Amino acid sequence: MSGLNERIQIPLPRPTELSAPHWQGCREGVLRVQRCQDCDEYVFVPQPICTSCQSEALDWVKASGRATLYSYTVVHRPQQPSFDVPYIPIIALMEEGWHMLSNLKESTIDEIQIGMSLEVFFEVMSAEISLPYFRPTRLLPSSS
Repeated sequence: MSGLNERIQIPLPRPTELSAPHWQGCREGVLRVQRCQDCDEYVFVPQPICTSCQSEALDWVKASGRATLYSYTVVHRPQQPSFDVPYIPIIALMEEGWHMLSNLKESTIDEIQIGMSLEVFFEVMSAEISLPYFRPTRLLPSSS
């Protein structure tokens, strides 16, 4: 019998043939994004053609995982009970110039500032899915 305090897991993405390289990268701790071979634009979310020039010549490349906070909101009333509140959906402006929707973690609401430095990290949710989240950039100790 399962206990009443057992946590209900949030809904997880269902990778498709098109999005599989992104989710495989997340499982490996690597943020992957499509990049057009013809116009060099990044394409996210995964698409069959470039959203800038309509080329089919898309490659999967490794993104740096570094970003700045472009926009955010704080959710106090979740869509369903499996989400802990408050949570902070964000739009991260990736170092390479593309935007990604995710959640901010490891930060309090009072610490949030537009333009703050962020880094991606991955949370294992199942054997198949690790979700990319963002947190404030951790500064490495300086060597004296």
